[in-house]
Amino acid sequence: MSDSWVIDPADAAAALEVLRGARTVLMPTHQNVDADGLSSPLAMRLALAEYGVDAYPVITDGDLPSNLRFLPGIESVLIYGQDELPDYDLICLIDCADRKRLGNFAKDDPSRLDGSVPIVNIDHHKTNSRFGVVNIVEPEASSSGEIVAEIFKLWGLEITPDIARNLLAGIYGDTLGLRTPSTTPHTIRTVADLVERGAELEPVVDHIFRLKPRSTICLWEHALHNIRWNGPIIWTEMTREGFQQCGAEMSEAEGIVNFLSGTQGSRVAVILYQDEDKQGWRVSLRGLEKTLDVSAIAAHFGGGGHPLAAGAHVEGGEAEKQAFIQKVAELVAETPELEAVPVG
Repeated sequence: MSDSWVIDPADAAAALEVLRGARTVLMPTHQNVDADGLSSPLAMRLALAEYGVDAYPVITDGDLPSNLRFLPGIESVLIYGQDELPDYDLICLIDCADRKRLGNFAKDDPSRLDGSVPIVNIDHHKTNSRFGVVNIVEPEASSSGEIVAEIFKLWGLEITPDIARNLLAGIYGDTLGLRTPSTTPHTIRTVADLVERGAELEPVVDHIFRLKPRSTICLWEHALHNIRWNGPIIWTEMTREGFQQCGAEMSEAEGIVNFLSGTQGSRVAVILYQDEDKQGWRVSLRGLEKTLDVSAIAAHFGGGGHPLAAGAHVEGGEAEKQAFIQKVAELVAETPELEAVPVG
């Protein structure tokens, strides 16, 4: 574990200057938003309110995940396609390495992200292309929540209990409760500081990891029933029918790929989520070895992420899905098998 990443104070100051100069900030989330992808923008919204700036997180596809409704300030979140967007003059993307991952917000009007509206880019993904007027990208950080906590420290911002809970949820969600290799001494110190500032650990752990509706159990049954092997990879698919039969949300499937990644005898775990229009698949990949970079595999298909956790999108139906699985298996087989490490 390394504590080598440091945010340049000049970058933090530049981000504050740009954000404080805005009238209204829009914060679209990446597709199938997770705890870090929503709680970090919520923390930023609460922080910017201290400077008199309005900021609004926007779910760019689907609905607000039910397990994240405990987050402070959640009532401010807008749902794209359901709620009217405010007249914004700045975009702040947090935890989004690729503007193409902004769901229908990007698809419906690509000009929203062509640079005509300035973008502040805060992220921890290795594959982020630094597309903002200000870029704070730290791939060695455990989560965007950890980065935002450090930014607030450089700003000299007072961390309220509500801000602290949001940041704690982001860090805990992305590190699976401080269990991933990205968890460093700095991460643990940040968590301790947030707890001291009023973030309660129990509700974060309960809502993200423990509590689950019956629909989640149904969905996991669906996923486990569909498990297949292809050489060095274990994979499964989540069809739209499966979600409908279980009455489940997309967010309820997020933990399955981490569960599969601990399977002995496999090197990579893959889960495919069928698009709503059934014309493609969103893919999550988890690696099992420090020397096997799944973000490089995802990049082969136009995706990206982290060395041990990445994602991509596959267009097409059954034939394209099978071709994707076969190609991933070939790419994995090309990498010599070395020391395996647990993920999640």
